[in-house]
Amino acid sequence: MPVPEWRHAARADLLAIVDYISDDNPDAAQRLKDEIERKVAALPEHPQLHRKGRVVGTREMIVRSNYVVVYAEDARAITILRVLHGAQQWPPGQR
Repeated sequence: MPVPEWRHAARADLLAIVDYISDDNPDAAQRLKDEIERKVAALPEHPQLHRKGRVVGTREMIVRSNYVVVYAEDARAITILRVLHGAQQWPPGQR
């Protein structure tokens, strides 16, 4: 079974989101972080459950209504590429 592997950019995305939310509500920030990490940890059970991504070879897991985890999968790993707020562009530079 593949295991989740976080790219540096994805981990940085998550920490930036948590940092931003924690300025107003530290408890909500921690709950969101825990929820995202829990859902990522469950990806190996059903990696194709989530919608196909806007970039070929990726998938997008919606976490709540405002956050998207972008990932790619192969036989060895599920690679977490980005964690984005719904208002952010993905892929960068496209509209």
